[in-house]
Amino acid sequence: MNERARQGSRVRREVLGDAHVDRAEANTTEFTRPFQDYITEAVWGSIWTRPGLDRRTRSCITLAVLTALGRHEEIAMHVRAAIGNGLTPAEIAEVLLHTGAYAGVPAANAAFAIGQRVLDELGDPAG
Repeated sequence: MNERARQGSRVRREVLGDAHVDRAEANTTEFTRPFQDYITEAVWGSIWTRPGLDRRTRSCITLAVLTALGRHEEIAMHVRAAIGNGLTPAEIAEVLLHTGAYAGVPAANAAFAIGQRVLDELGDPAG
């Protein structure tokens, strides 16, 4: 494993949590290994480690893009990550509301439903 992959693995675990990464690694097959290696090195090791934006801002951008693109399967994971990166439920709601204005109400509506479900699971009274 090269240094970028090591850094990516560390950041991925810090942002998504050990349980998520352990599950992803346990489910990795020879077929999916190249993709897992790619996202660990390129996304987590090359993008999330850059100094230009803090993790809170990166979480905001990630939630906005996932919402805009309708990537519902990824939103819950990144709502959890955003909480871990210090965003409050109110800030997450603002990101989703703002995204709705530019990417469409149906996209934001779906993201709000997913976000509420995650906040309920986390037991967050502010959610």
